[in-house]
Amino acid sequence: MKRTPSVGFVSLGCAKNLVDLQVMAGRLVRAGLRLAPSAEKADVILVNTCAFIESAREEAAENILWACDRKARGKCRAVVVSGCLPQRYAGDMRKAFPDIDAILGVDDLDRIGDIVAKAAEKAPEEAGFVDAVTRTPPKRVFDPDEPGLVLTGGPFAYLKIAEGCFHACAFCAIPGIRGKFRSRDPDAIVEEARALVGDGIRELDLVAQDVTGYGRDRPLAGRPTLTDLLRRLEAIPGDFRIRLLYGYPATVTEELLDWMATSPKACRYLDIPVQHSHPDILRAMRRAETIDAVATLAARARERVPGITLRTTVLVGFPGETREHFAHLRRYVESSEFDHLGVFAFSPEEGTAAYEMGGTPSSATAERRRNEILALQQGISRRLLQARVGQSGRVLLEAPSPENGEGAWTGRAESQAPDDIDGITYVFGVPATAQAGDLVPAVCTGSDEYDLVAEAVATGETCGGPRRGHGRGGRCGS
Repeated sequence: MKRTPSVGFVSLGCAKNLVDLQVMAGRLVRAGLRLAPSAEKADVILVNTCAFIESAREEAAENILWACDRKARGKCRAVVVSGCLPQRYAGDMRKAFPDIDAILGVDDLDRIGDIVAKAAEKAPEEAGFVDAVTRTPPKRVFDPDEPGLVLTGGPFAYLKIAEGCFHACAFCAIPGIRGKFRSRDPDAIVEEARALVGDGIRELDLVAQDVTGYGRDRPLAGRPTLTDLLRRLEAIPGDFRIRLLYGYPATVTEELLDWMATSPKACRYLDIPVQHSHPDILRAMRRAETIDAVATLAARARERVPGITLRTTVLVGFPGETREHFAHLRRYVESSEFDHLGVFAFSPEEGTAAYEMGGTPSSATAERRRNEILALQQGISRRLLQARVGQSGRVLLEAPSPENGEGAWTGRAESQAPDDIDGITYVFGVPATAQAGDLVPAVCTGSDEYDLVAEAVATGETCGGPRRGHGRGGRCGS
């Protein structure tokens, strides 16, 4: 009897890429294929790639070559590459990686079942290469066939609410790879969220290239807003929380902040990349509309949402950035006191406006500036984490931590996004009956540079309690 081929995944890049992989996994299941427990144990290896910056392309190439090596040694039958790398460089893929069997674009996810089946059935000596990359700009959005199929490995799920981007930032290749911004249907999003919560998911992490732009691509009459969607999501029965990732400074509305301040299911958390603080650089980045919003973002958010956690990213070494521009950014980071901050050095990307710009600081200068901001932020983060000691809130349990003793778990406070982006919380004294996905009351007892330590308590304030009046950083989970 012929054995059904199995498919294993290598997932690279951001959470939005992981959602694409989940969509493809659902299509594979519907096509009658098996999902392998790991890429090492698969008949077909699917490498889902990122191509945003050079380091991401290097990581993709390394993993593709690893998969091809396994194929050459008879450890798997075929290698399929999907995602941003083939979408951006479709014409070069076969030359760069002659041993791959197929490539798949971001607008062609629903073809994965047929492509994998054909690749798996092909005899080793047979020639053939499947190019399944649509060359026109991507226009589609995908709803999962199996909404409960989650690859995060924890009691949380990424819920993609839109695809593409309608901004034209000078440094960013995403619009050229992913196409224009297009919102998913709100009914489909709510249906998926309901299925996830029903399957035990306790944190819905809404993702898009710009979550705050949700609905702005729809006709004005009857246009859904992000807050409309959030209110529908919070109405789903169950004990779970909602987090927003990847917004845009100019589209953070008062309505959104008010929802975050009052909803019992909202994580008081915003991830809003500002990229820079100086008006000259923001104009050069083609982000002039964010100048005022960036300047007031931290103060405005904290005033409307006491205890909010703010995360951002900045870009140093952009063409034209002088010592004065960088000093402005340094002062901004110091005064804004973001809870979490990432720093990138400028990477010139072909096809973007910044690629041809002059006056780019040297890579050594950019790296030195990056390290300086990181060192500054490390002190800020350490101080803000220490200020949480003694505060209480609920922690989402993710996994037992037996190496730390009986009743020890790792989890995340409301202030911590998934995948160790913002660190984790070590919780002690957790009841023996606890399970992954429980939201347990806890009091914060300690911290280090990145992580929190907490002690579970039998009773205490929960996320459903009053949302105002706690002051800045009012609870361990804030």
